[in-house]
Order: sequence, then C-alpha cells, then structure tokens
Amino acid sequence: MTVILAIESSCDETSAAICADGKILSNFIANQTIHEKYGGVVPELASRAHIQHIVPVVDTALKTAGCKLTDINAVAFTQSPGLIGSLLVGSQFAKSLAQSLNVPLIAVHHMQAHVLANLIPASAPGRDDPKPSFPFLCLTVSGGHTQIVQCDSPTQMKVIGETIDDAAGEAFDKSAKQLGLPYPGGPLIDKYAKEGDPGRFKFPEPQIPGLNFSFSGLKTSILYFLQNAGKSHLYKEEFTATPEERDEFIKNNLADICASIQHRIITILLNKLKKASWITGIKDICLAGGVSANSGLRKAFEQMGEKYHWNTFIPDFQYCTDNAGMIAITGYYKYLAGQFSDLSVSASARAGW
Repeated sequence: MTVILAIESSCDETSAAICADGKILSNFIANQTIHEKYGGVVPELASRAHIQHIVPVVDTALKTAGCKLTDINAVAFTQSPGLIGSLLVGSQFAKSLAQSLNVPLIAVHHMQAHVLANLIPASAPGRDDPKPSFPFLCLTVSGGHTQIVQCDSPTQMKVIGETIDDAAGEAFDKSAKQLGLPYPGGPLIDKYAKEGDPGRFKFPEPQIPGLNFSFSGLKTSILYFLQNAGKSHLYKEEFTATPEERDEFIKNNLADICASIQHRIITILLNKLKKASWITGIKDICLAGGVSANSGLRKAFEQMGEKYHWNTFIPDFQYCTDNAGMIAITGYYKYLAGQFSDLSVSASARAGW
C-alpha cells in the first residue's frame, strides 16, 4: 500500500490529508477566521496561523485515517503558487518531516492539484462515481486564477486559456465588497442570486480573442454601475449618485444585482469553455477551484453539458476549495511516476507549469 501524507498551506487554510492507493482516508482543514474583520487575507497573520495550526492539523489527519507516521511512504506539499509566507510554513514542515522519516518529498503545483481533484474517488460507499477519461478539459476557477487546462494524463497538463488580468473569484469578491457584503463575499453573492432575476441588469462581456479571459473591465463596469445607482455603467460625473442614493438602490435591488453579476461572470466562463471544447474536440469536461462550489456555476455547467453532449464532472464540495486532499491525490500520481523533489526545492509565490 502506498500512503501519502499531504500538506496544503497556500493561503489561509491549513490542511492535511492522508491518501492510500489513491483513496482519501482523511482531509482535515483549519480555517482562519481572523481575516474576516479586515475584508481579505492578511499575509503575515496567515503565516502565523499556519505555524499554530500545522502540527495539530497533521496529527488530526493521521488519527482520522488510522495511520501512524511510520506508515507514510512520502510527504507531498504545495510548493506554488500562493502567499510566500504561508507556503514556506508548509514546505519547511514537509521537508523536515520527510527527512526525519527518510521518505521521498513531493512538490505539488496548487493549480494542477485543483484539476486532479476530479480524480478523487467518492467517499460515500455505493455511490455512482464516474471519472473523466484522458484527455479532458478542466475549467479551473479560484480567487487568484482562471484557467482552461487540457489534461492528457495525471502528470501531463497544459494551460490553453487563462485570465490576462483578474480572476473570476476576485470579480465575485470585489463586487461583493462594493455591495457592502462581508468577506468572503463570493458565497453571499451566490446566496442572494438564487432569489434574484439574472436578466434584470445587463453587464458587458469582454471581447477577448482566443481562449483567454478578462475580468478587470467587468469589475470596473460593476463599480460605476453601483456608484451611479444603476443609471449608468460609465463614469460620468453628472450621473454619480450620492452615497445615500447608492445604498438605497443596493438595498432595494440586492438580489437582482447579485443574480445579474453572477450571470455575467458565469457566461464569460462557460462561453470560453464551450469554445475550448469545440477547438479541441474534447467532450470530457471538468470544473475545479474554489469558485466551482458556486451553485449557479455548477447548475449552468451541467446544463451546458447536457446541451452539447459533454460528459461533465465536478469534485465534491470539500475538494473544491483549498484542501490537502487534492494535494494528496496529485502526490500519489507523482509518486507512481517517480517525480520526487530533493530538499533544495523552494516555495514560490508564482510558478509556471
């Protein structure tokens, strides 16, 4: 039996997981609530919290899986990308543990792990659990990344489309902040959107060639729309509403605004994904990343799959946001391929594929 201990610490979740022969036995996550009052993740505070959490999180993952450290065959960890201070906590812990156990060290790219979350077996026994066939496409959507990835094997992937500026998750969160919603705002937009009319307000779709995305223009359009209390998407001094008018407009139209914003972000994502499927001829299509937990995106993705006869796949909710389970499954396939790292490997805030 091949047992992988995995550690994820790229942002503000400290997570550890145990994978045995490709099956996730435990996946424990410690969240950091301290960032809520600041409206976003504070890197220094995140690093300190990782230091506090990492030992008990690993201990809990081992106990939940019924494993001892002596059962571990390799230690996998998130090398990149992410907040450098957070990554350093996880990488240094993983290096030390691997060296003390005299087992291989496996460096994992965070976004590749999101893609391979679609290969994690379902935890519920007896559940129908189909997996994508290679090659497959994956729309990976998170707070920091928006990509279309072609996955030819567990260890062979290439990005065929990505954002040229901001990510879709950031568009959700920044829009929520403009609406006065607390952090993290993306899930709240999803919540209110269920009660609203997605066709009430029209936001522009960026005309970006190829398979790349852009969300900076949409964010600006939403900003001016709210500043003008819905009268215009353009910055014109004569249209700018008073703060009282703006707040009243948002209060009276919150559900419709959220539904309209979410609808535009989703159509931007899925129109590019549809184009990618047409160009490549690939019909096995996956979602991944934190934004794949958005109920509106999941529903629209499945509807598009039915329309275009795709085989669609979405990870369980626990494997959508940042978690060590996806690091563990990626580490397992890298272990089988003999893709190990030595102790000189460095954490990196930004790293290519």
